[in-house]
Amino acid sequence: MTVLGERLRDRRLDAAPTRAQTIAFGASGFPTQLMAQTFSAFIVYFYVSHLAVPAGWVAAAMIAHGVLNAVLNPVVGTISDRLRTPWGRRIPWIGLGIVPLVVAFALVWMPPELPAAGLIVWFLVVVAVYDIAFVVVVLNISALFPEIFRTTEERARGNVPRQIFAILGMVLGTAGAPALYSALGWPGMALVLGAVCLVLLVWSFLGGMIERRVPEAASEAMRWGDQLKYTFRNRAFVPYVLGSLFVQTSIAVILAAIPFYVRYSLGAAEGEGSLLLGAIFVTAIPSIVLWSAVVRRTSPRTAVLWSVAVFGVAVLGYLAPSDVLGAVLVGVAVGVGVGGLLQLLEVMLAQIIDEDAVRTGHRREGAYFGVNGFVVRGSVVLQAIVAAVVLTASGFDATLGDAQPESVDGGIRLMLAVIPLGFTALAWLCFWLYPIRARDI
Repeated sequence: MTVLGERLRDRRLDAAPTRAQTIAFGASGFPTQLMAQTFSAFIVYFYVSHLAVPAGWVAAAMIAHGVLNAVLNPVVGTISDRLRTPWGRRIPWIGLGIVPLVVAFALVWMPPELPAAGLIVWFLVVVAVYDIAFVVVVLNISALFPEIFRTTEERARGNVPRQIFAILGMVLGTAGAPALYSALGWPGMALVLGAVCLVLLVWSFLGGMIERRVPEAASEAMRWGDQLKYTFRNRAFVPYVLGSLFVQTSIAVILAAIPFYVRYSLGAAEGEGSLLLGAIFVTAIPSIVLWSAVVRRTSPRTAVLWSVAVFGVAVLGYLAPSDVLGAVLVGVAVGVGVGGLLQLLEVMLAQIIDEDAVRTGHRREGAYFGVNGFVVRGSVVLQAIVAAVVLTASGFDATLGDAQPESVDGGIRLMLAVIPLGFTALAWLCFWLYPIRARDI
Protein backbone atom coordinates (compact mmCIF):
# COMPACT_ATOMS: atom_id res chain seq x y z
CA MET A 1 0.00 0.00 0.00
CA THR A 2 2.91 2.32 0.82
CA VAL A 3 4.53 1.63 -2.53
CA LEU A 4 1.25 2.36 -4.35
CA GLY A 5 0.85 5.57 -2.36
CA GLU A 6 4.36 6.68 -3.28
CA ARG A 7 3.74 5.93 -6.94
CA LEU A 8 0.56 7.98 -6.93
CA ARG A 9 2.28 10.80 -5.07
CA ASP A 10 5.20 10.94 -7.48
CA ARG A 11 3.08 10.83 -10.65
CA ARG A 12 2.71 14.21 -12.28
CA LEU A 13 1.80 15.12 -15.85
CA ASP A 14 4.26 17.56 -17.42
CA ALA A 15 3.35 17.33 -21.12
CA ALA A 16 0.39 16.31 -23.27
CA PRO A 17 -1.12 12.98 -22.17
CA THR A 18 -0.22 9.89 -24.16
CA ARG A 19 -2.83 8.00 -26.18
CA ALA A 20 -2.87 5.24 -23.54
CA GLN A 21 -3.47 7.80 -20.77
CA THR A 22 -6.22 9.47 -22.82
CA ILE A 23 -8.05 6.19 -23.41
CA ALA A 24 -7.66 5.12 -19.77
CA PHE A 25 -9.01 8.46 -18.54
CA GLY A 26 -11.88 8.22 -21.00
CA ALA A 27 -12.80 4.76 -19.75
CA SER A 28 -14.21 6.39 -16.60
CA GLY A 29 -17.19 7.53 -18.68
CA PHE A 30 -18.47 3.96 -19.05
CA PRO A 31 -18.94 2.96 -15.38
CA THR A 32 -20.19 6.35 -14.23
CA GLN A 33 -22.85 6.53 -16.95
CA LEU A 34 -23.70 2.85 -16.52
CA MET A 35 -24.47 3.38 -12.84
CA ALA A 36 -26.30 6.67 -13.42
CA GLN A 37 -28.50 5.33 -16.22
CA THR A 38 -29.31 2.03 -14.50
CA PHE A 39 -30.25 3.88 -11.34
CA SER A 40 -32.42 6.51 -13.02
CA ALA A 41 -34.13 4.05 -15.38
CA PHE A 42 -34.98 1.19 -13.00
CA ILE A 43 -34.80 2.21 -9.35
CA VAL A 44 -38.43 3.34 -9.08
CA TYR A 45 -39.65 0.25 -10.93
CA PHE A 46 -37.58 -2.03 -8.67
CA TYR A 47 -38.79 -0.58 -5.38
CA VAL A 48 -42.42 0.02 -6.39
CA SER A 49 -43.15 -2.97 -8.64
CA HIS A 50 -40.75 -5.64 -7.37
CA LEU A 51 -40.52 -4.78 -3.66
CA ALA A 52 -44.06 -3.31 -3.32
CA VAL A 53 -42.96 -0.13 -1.56
CA PRO A 54 -45.73 2.53 -1.81
CA ALA A 55 -45.11 4.78 -4.79
CA GLY A 56 -45.54 7.93 -2.70
CA TRP A 57 -42.78 6.84 -0.33
CA VAL A 58 -40.43 6.13 -3.22
CA ALA A 59 -41.27 9.50 -4.83
CA ALA A 60 -40.44 11.30 -1.58
CA ALA A 61 -37.18 9.35 -1.31
CA MET A 62 -36.28 10.27 -4.89
CA ILE A 63 -36.88 13.94 -4.14
CA ALA A 64 -34.52 13.64 -1.15
CA HIS A 65 -32.00 11.95 -3.45
CA GLY A 66 -32.24 14.80 -5.97
CA VAL A 67 -31.88 17.53 -3.35
CA LEU A 68 -28.87 15.84 -1.71
CA ASN A 69 -27.17 15.29 -5.07
CA ALA A 70 -27.71 18.91 -6.09
CA VAL A 71 -26.40 20.36 -2.82
CA LEU A 72 -23.37 18.06 -2.76
CA ASN A 73 -22.06 19.26 -6.14
CA PRO A 74 -20.98 22.82 -5.21
CA VAL A 75 -19.92 21.77 -1.69
CA VAL A 76 -17.66 18.93 -2.85
CA GLY A 77 -16.35 21.01 -5.75
CA THR A 78 -15.32 23.90 -3.53
CA ILE A 79 -13.73 21.63 -0.91
CA SER A 80 -11.83 19.78 -3.64
CA ASP A 81 -10.35 23.04 -4.92
CA ARG A 82 -9.14 23.84 -1.40
CA LEU A 83 -7.66 20.41 -0.61
CA ARG A 84 -3.88 20.18 -0.47
CA THR A 85 -2.16 16.78 -0.19
CA PRO A 86 1.11 15.24 -1.42
CA TRP A 87 -1.01 13.25 -3.91
CA GLY A 88 -2.76 16.29 -5.38
CA ARG A 89 -6.21 17.85 -5.06
CA ARG A 90 -8.37 15.34 -6.99
CA ILE A 91 -6.60 11.97 -6.79
CA PRO A 92 -7.28 11.30 -3.07
CA TRP A 93 -11.00 11.94 -3.50
CA ILE A 94 -11.27 9.60 -6.46
CA GLY A 95 -9.12 6.87 -4.95
CA LEU A 96 -11.04 6.82 -1.67
CA GLY A 97 -14.46 7.06 -3.33
CA ILE A 98 -14.34 4.27 -5.92
CA VAL A 99 -15.00 1.28 -3.65
CA PRO A 100 -17.79 2.93 -1.57
CA LEU A 101 -19.43 4.07 -4.81
CA VAL A 102 -19.50 0.60 -6.39
CA VAL A 103 -20.52 -1.12 -3.14
CA ALA A 104 -23.37 1.35 -2.50
CA PHE A 105 -24.58 0.98 -6.09
CA ALA A 106 -24.74 -2.81 -5.70
CA LEU A 107 -26.42 -2.67 -2.29
CA VAL A 108 -29.25 -0.49 -3.64
CA TRP A 109 -30.42 -3.57 -5.58
CA MET A 110 -29.74 -6.07 -2.77
CA PRO A 111 -31.93 -5.06 0.20
CA PRO A 112 -32.51 -7.57 3.01
CA GLU A 113 -35.94 -9.02 3.79
CA LEU A 114 -37.69 -6.05 5.40
CA PRO A 115 -41.18 -4.58 5.59
CA ALA A 116 -41.94 -1.59 3.37
CA ALA A 117 -40.92 0.93 6.05
CA GLY A 118 -37.60 -0.85 6.53
CA LEU A 119 -37.00 -0.95 2.79
CA ILE A 120 -37.48 2.79 2.43
CA VAL A 121 -35.03 3.38 5.29
CA TRP A 122 -32.56 1.06 3.55
CA PHE A 123 -33.09 3.03 0.35
CA LEU A 124 -32.49 6.40 2.00
CA VAL A 125 -29.32 5.31 3.79
CA VAL A 126 -27.71 3.39 0.94
CA VAL A 127 -28.63 5.99 -1.69
CA ALA A 128 -27.20 8.75 0.52
CA VAL A 129 -23.86 6.88 0.54
CA TYR A 130 -24.18 6.34 -3.22
CA ASP A 131 -24.90 10.04 -3.80
CA ILE A 132 -21.95 11.21 -1.72
CA ALA A 133 -19.53 8.77 -3.34
CA PHE A 134 -20.87 9.45 -6.86
CA VAL A 135 -20.44 13.21 -6.56
CA VAL A 136 -17.02 12.84 -4.93
CA VAL A 137 -15.73 10.54 -7.69
CA VAL A 138 -17.43 11.94 -10.79
CA LEU A 139 -17.00 15.63 -9.99
CA ASN A 140 -13.28 15.19 -9.34
CA ILE A 141 -12.86 13.16 -12.54
CA SER A 142 -14.58 15.99 -14.41
CA ALA A 143 -12.34 18.53 -12.66
CA LEU A 144 -9.27 16.66 -13.94
CA PHE A 145 -10.37 17.05 -17.57
CA PRO A 146 -9.37 20.74 -18.02
CA GLU A 147 -6.12 20.06 -16.17
CA ILE A 148 -5.02 17.00 -18.15
CA PHE A 149 -6.03 18.47 -21.52
CA ARG A 150 -4.89 22.10 -21.76
CA THR A 151 -5.87 23.40 -25.20
CA THR A 152 -8.98 23.20 -27.36
CA GLU A 153 -7.09 20.84 -29.68
CA GLU A 154 -6.15 18.50 -26.81
CA ARG A 155 -9.62 18.69 -25.26
CA ALA A 156 -11.43 18.01 -28.52
CA ARG A 157 -9.36 14.89 -29.08
CA GLY A 158 -9.23 13.84 -25.44
CA ASN A 159 -12.97 14.03 -24.92
CA VAL A 160 -13.78 11.68 -27.80
CA PRO A 161 -12.97 8.36 -26.05
CA ARG A 162 -14.57 9.56 -22.83
CA GLN A 163 -17.87 10.38 -24.51
CA ILE A 164 -17.87 7.18 -26.56
CA PHE A 165 -17.33 5.18 -23.37
CA ALA A 166 -20.11 7.22 -21.74
CA ILE A 167 -22.62 6.46 -24.51
CA LEU A 168 -21.78 2.76 -24.35
CA GLY A 169 -22.40 2.94 -20.61
CA MET A 170 -25.76 4.62 -21.21
CA VAL A 171 -26.76 1.88 -23.67
CA LEU A 172 -25.79 -0.95 -21.31
CA GLY A 173 -27.49 0.81 -18.40
CA THR A 174 -30.80 1.16 -20.24
CA ALA A 175 -30.80 -1.90 -22.55
CA GLY A 176 -28.47 -4.40 -20.87
CA ALA A 177 -29.76 -4.16 -17.32
CA PRO A 178 -33.20 -5.68 -18.09
CA ALA A 179 -31.54 -8.68 -19.77
CA LEU A 180 -29.31 -9.18 -16.73
CA TYR A 181 -32.02 -8.96 -14.07
CA SER A 182 -34.26 -11.23 -16.14
CA ALA A 183 -31.52 -13.87 -16.35
CA LEU A 184 -29.74 -13.47 -13.00
CA GLY A 185 -32.21 -11.62 -10.78
CA TRP A 186 -31.67 -8.16 -9.31
CA PRO A 187 -28.79 -9.18 -6.96
CA GLY A 188 -27.05 -10.95 -9.84
CA MET A 189 -27.43 -7.87 -12.03
CA ALA A 190 -26.00 -5.71 -9.24
CA LEU A 191 -22.97 -7.94 -8.77
CA VAL A 192 -22.18 -8.16 -12.50
CA LEU A 193 -22.56 -4.44 -13.16
CA GLY A 194 -20.71 -3.58 -9.94
CA ALA A 195 -17.76 -5.78 -10.92
CA VAL A 196 -17.60 -4.22 -14.40
CA CYS A 197 -17.71 -0.72 -12.92
CA LEU A 198 -15.00 -1.49 -10.36
CA VAL A 199 -12.60 -2.93 -12.95
CA LEU A 200 -13.01 0.01 -15.33
CA LEU A 201 -12.75 2.65 -12.60
CA VAL A 202 -9.55 1.11 -11.22
CA TRP A 203 -8.04 0.91 -14.72
CA SER A 204 -8.99 4.52 -15.40
CA PHE A 205 -7.68 5.67 -12.02
CA LEU A 206 -4.30 3.98 -12.31
CA GLY A 207 -3.77 4.53 -16.03
CA GLY A 208 -5.27 7.90 -16.86
CA MET A 209 -5.91 10.10 -13.82
CA ILE A 210 -2.79 12.19 -13.37
CA GLU A 211 -2.55 15.71 -11.97
CA ARG A 212 -0.15 18.38 -13.18
CA ARG A 213 2.36 20.36 -11.21
CA VAL A 214 0.84 23.81 -10.89
CA PRO A 215 2.50 27.07 -9.80
CA GLU A 216 2.26 27.66 -6.05
CA ALA A 217 0.11 30.77 -6.47
CA ALA A 218 -2.37 28.93 -8.66
CA SER A 219 -2.68 26.15 -6.11
CA GLU A 220 -3.40 28.40 -3.13
CA ALA A 221 -6.85 27.94 -1.61
CA MET A 222 -9.31 30.72 -2.37
CA ARG A 223 -11.60 31.90 0.44
CA TRP A 224 -15.17 30.56 0.42
CA GLY A 225 -16.76 33.95 -0.17
CA ASP A 226 -14.44 34.73 -3.05
CA GLN A 227 -15.20 31.33 -4.58
CA LEU A 228 -18.89 32.16 -4.96
CA LYS A 229 -18.30 35.79 -5.91
CA TYR A 230 -15.92 35.05 -8.77
CA THR A 231 -17.99 32.11 -10.03
CA PHE A 232 -21.29 33.96 -10.37
CA ARG A 233 -19.67 37.18 -11.59
CA ASN A 234 -17.99 35.33 -14.45
CA ARG A 235 -19.52 36.79 -17.61
CA ALA A 236 -18.81 33.60 -19.54
CA PHE A 237 -20.03 31.12 -16.93
CA VAL A 238 -23.51 32.57 -16.39
CA PRO A 239 -24.70 32.25 -20.03
CA TYR A 240 -22.93 28.90 -20.26
CA VAL A 241 -24.61 27.35 -17.23
CA LEU A 242 -28.05 28.65 -18.23
CA GLY A 243 -27.57 27.32 -21.77
CA SER A 244 -26.46 23.98 -20.35
CA LEU A 245 -29.56 23.87 -18.13
CA PHE A 246 -31.86 24.48 -21.12
CA VAL A 247 -30.08 21.87 -23.24
CA GLN A 248 -30.27 19.25 -20.49
CA THR A 249 -33.95 20.05 -19.97
CA SER A 250 -34.63 19.54 -23.69
CA ILE A 251 -32.97 16.13 -23.61
CA ALA A 252 -34.72 15.15 -20.37
CA VAL A 253 -38.14 16.10 -21.76
CA ILE A 254 -37.49 14.08 -24.94
CA LEU A 255 -36.43 10.97 -23.00
CA ALA A 256 -39.51 11.26 -20.77
CA ALA A 257 -41.85 11.75 -23.75
CA ILE A 258 -40.61 8.89 -25.96
CA PRO A 259 -42.44 6.05 -24.11
CA PHE A 260 -45.73 8.01 -24.36
CA TYR A 261 -45.01 8.87 -28.01
CA VAL A 262 -44.38 5.25 -28.97
CA ARG A 263 -47.55 3.92 -27.36
CA TYR A 264 -50.10 6.70 -27.73
CA SER A 265 -48.96 8.59 -30.85
CA LEU A 266 -47.42 5.84 -32.98
CA GLY A 267 -49.61 3.02 -31.64
CA ALA A 268 -46.61 0.71 -31.31
CA ALA A 269 -45.55 -1.72 -28.60
CA GLU A 270 -43.80 -0.18 -25.62
CA GLY A 271 -40.60 -2.08 -26.41
CA GLU A 272 -40.25 -0.16 -29.68
CA GLY A 273 -39.08 2.79 -27.62
CA SER A 274 -35.64 1.17 -27.46
CA LEU A 275 -35.36 1.63 -31.25
CA LEU A 276 -35.95 5.37 -30.92
CA LEU A 277 -33.43 5.69 -28.09
CA GLY A 278 -30.96 3.47 -29.91
CA ALA A 279 -31.16 5.64 -33.02
CA ILE A 280 -30.18 8.67 -30.96
CA PHE A 281 -27.30 7.10 -29.05
CA VAL A 282 -25.86 5.00 -31.88
CA THR A 283 -25.75 8.05 -34.17
CA ALA A 284 -24.20 10.16 -31.40
CA ILE A 285 -21.04 8.01 -31.32
CA PRO A 286 -19.67 8.81 -34.80
CA SER A 287 -21.00 12.37 -34.58
CA ILE A 288 -18.73 12.96 -31.57
CA VAL A 289 -15.76 12.55 -33.93
CA LEU A 290 -17.40 14.95 -36.39
CA TRP A 291 -17.91 17.66 -33.77
CA SER A 292 -14.38 17.14 -32.48
CA ALA A 293 -13.11 18.10 -35.93
CA VAL A 294 -15.47 21.10 -36.07
CA VAL A 295 -14.31 22.58 -32.75
CA ARG A 296 -10.64 22.10 -33.67
CA ARG A 297 -11.20 24.20 -36.80
CA THR A 298 -13.44 26.88 -35.30
CA SER A 299 -13.96 27.61 -31.58
CA PRO A 300 -16.02 26.14 -28.70
CA ARG A 301 -18.63 28.89 -29.05
CA THR A 302 -19.10 28.45 -32.81
CA ALA A 303 -19.22 24.65 -32.59
CA VAL A 304 -21.75 24.70 -29.74
CA LEU A 305 -24.00 27.14 -31.60
CA TRP A 306 -24.01 24.82 -34.62
CA SER A 307 -24.66 21.70 -32.57
CA VAL A 308 -27.53 23.33 -30.66
CA ALA A 309 -29.05 24.51 -33.95
CA VAL A 310 -28.82 21.01 -35.47
CA PHE A 311 -30.39 19.48 -32.36
CA GLY A 312 -33.24 22.02 -32.26
CA VAL A 313 -34.16 21.66 -35.92
CA ALA A 314 -33.98 17.86 -35.69
CA VAL A 315 -36.32 17.48 -32.70
CA LEU A 316 -39.02 19.37 -34.58
CA GLY A 317 -39.13 16.37 -36.92
CA TYR A 318 -40.93 14.32 -34.24
CA LEU A 319 -44.12 16.18 -35.17
CA ALA A 320 -44.47 14.31 -38.47
CA PRO A 321 -43.96 10.51 -38.14
CA SER A 322 -46.91 8.14 -38.01
CA ASP A 323 -44.82 4.98 -37.58
CA VAL A 324 -41.73 3.79 -35.74
CA LEU A 325 -39.48 3.83 -38.83
CA GLY A 326 -40.14 7.52 -39.42
CA ALA A 327 -39.44 8.31 -35.76
CA VAL A 328 -36.19 6.31 -35.89
CA LEU A 329 -35.03 8.38 -38.87
CA VAL A 330 -35.75 11.55 -36.92
CA GLY A 331 -33.77 10.06 -34.02
CA VAL A 332 -30.75 9.67 -36.30
CA ALA A 333 -30.79 13.42 -36.96
CA VAL A 334 -31.33 14.17 -33.28
CA GLY A 335 -28.35 11.96 -32.43
CA VAL A 336 -26.06 14.15 -34.55
CA GLY A 337 -26.94 17.12 -32.36
CA VAL A 338 -26.72 15.11 -29.13
CA GLY A 339 -23.22 13.94 -30.06
CA GLY A 340 -22.15 17.55 -30.44
CA LEU A 341 -23.58 18.57 -27.08
CA LEU A 342 -21.90 15.64 -25.30
CA GLN A 343 -18.59 16.47 -26.92
CA LEU A 344 -18.58 20.26 -26.68
CA LEU A 345 -20.14 21.40 -23.40
CA GLU A 346 -17.23 20.26 -21.22
CA VAL A 347 -14.76 21.72 -23.73
CA MET A 348 -16.50 25.07 -23.35
CA LEU A 349 -16.55 24.83 -19.54
CA ALA A 350 -12.83 24.02 -19.54
CA GLN A 351 -12.25 27.23 -21.53
CA ILE A 352 -14.18 29.19 -18.89
CA ILE A 353 -11.97 27.70 -16.17
CA ASP A 354 -8.84 28.70 -18.10
CA GLU A 355 -10.08 32.28 -18.43
CA ASP A 356 -10.93 32.37 -14.73
CA ALA A 357 -7.43 31.14 -13.83
CA VAL A 358 -5.85 33.92 -15.90
CA ARG A 359 -8.08 36.51 -14.22
CA THR A 360 -7.90 35.28 -10.60
CA GLY A 361 -4.65 33.33 -10.46
CA HIS A 362 -6.46 30.22 -9.16
CA ARG A 363 -7.37 26.89 -10.76
CA ARG A 364 -11.00 26.27 -9.65
CA GLU A 365 -12.23 23.33 -11.70
CA GLY A 366 -14.09 21.85 -8.73
CA ALA A 367 -16.11 24.99 -8.02
CA TYR A 368 -17.19 25.41 -11.63
CA PHE A 369 -18.13 21.77 -12.21
CA GLY A 370 -19.88 21.75 -8.84
CA VAL A 371 -22.03 24.82 -9.47
CA ASN A 372 -22.73 23.57 -12.99
CA GLY A 373 -23.92 20.25 -11.55
CA PHE A 374 -26.13 22.04 -9.05
CA VAL A 375 -27.82 24.22 -11.68
CA VAL A 376 -28.23 21.45 -14.26
CA ARG A 377 -30.07 19.29 -11.72
CA GLY A 378 -32.89 21.76 -12.24
CA SER A 379 -33.57 20.03 -15.55
CA VAL A 380 -35.15 17.14 -13.62
CA VAL A 381 -37.61 19.55 -11.99
CA LEU A 382 -38.41 21.31 -15.27
CA GLN A 383 -38.93 17.97 -17.02
CA ALA A 384 -41.37 16.82 -14.33
CA ILE A 385 -43.32 20.09 -14.56
CA VAL A 386 -43.53 19.92 -18.36
CA ALA A 387 -44.72 16.29 -18.35
CA ALA A 388 -47.33 16.92 -15.66
CA VAL A 389 -48.71 20.07 -17.28
CA VAL A 390 -48.84 18.71 -20.84
CA LEU A 391 -50.37 15.34 -19.97
CA THR A 392 -52.97 16.91 -17.69
CA ALA A 393 -53.89 19.65 -20.16
CA SER A 394 -54.22 17.16 -23.04
CA GLY A 395 -56.66 15.00 -21.08
CA PHE A 396 -54.43 11.98 -20.56
CA ASP A 397 -56.00 9.35 -18.29
CA ALA A 398 -53.97 6.23 -17.50
CA THR A 399 -57.13 4.26 -16.66
CA LEU A 400 -58.29 4.55 -20.30
CA GLY A 401 -55.34 2.50 -21.56
CA ASP A 402 -54.88 2.94 -25.31
CA ALA A 403 -58.30 4.60 -25.69
CA GLN A 404 -57.02 8.12 -25.07
CA PRO A 405 -58.74 11.20 -26.51
CA GLU A 406 -57.26 12.59 -29.75
CA SER A 407 -55.91 15.59 -27.87
CA VAL A 408 -53.39 13.33 -26.12
CA ASP A 409 -51.53 12.65 -29.39
CA GLY A 410 -51.19 16.38 -30.01
CA GLY A 411 -50.04 17.01 -26.45
CA ILE A 412 -47.40 14.28 -26.63
CA ARG A 413 -46.05 15.56 -29.95
CA LEU A 414 -45.94 19.04 -28.45
CA MET A 415 -43.95 17.67 -25.48
CA LEU A 416 -41.55 15.75 -27.71
CA ALA A 417 -40.92 18.38 -30.38
CA VAL A 418 -42.16 21.92 -29.78
CA ILE A 419 -41.30 22.31 -26.09
CA PRO A 420 -37.75 20.93 -26.51
CA LEU A 421 -37.35 23.31 -29.47
CA GLY A 422 -38.33 26.19 -27.16
CA PHE A 423 -35.75 25.20 -24.55
CA THR A 424 -33.18 24.70 -27.30
CA ALA A 425 -33.84 28.20 -28.64
CA LEU A 426 -33.22 29.62 -25.18
CA ALA A 427 -30.00 27.61 -24.99
CA TRP A 428 -28.87 28.94 -28.39
CA LEU A 429 -29.49 32.52 -27.21
CA CYS A 430 -27.45 31.92 -24.05
CA PHE A 431 -24.53 30.47 -26.00
CA TRP A 432 -24.76 33.33 -28.51
CA LEU A 433 -24.19 35.69 -25.54
CA TYR A 434 -21.14 33.66 -24.49
CA PRO A 435 -18.34 36.25 -24.65
CA ILE A 436 -15.24 34.13 -25.37
CA ARG A 437 -14.92 34.02 -29.13
CA ALA A 438 -11.33 32.68 -29.42
CA ARG A 439 -10.40 28.99 -29.57
CA ASP A 440 -7.87 29.17 -26.73
CA ILE A 441 -7.28 31.56 -23.84
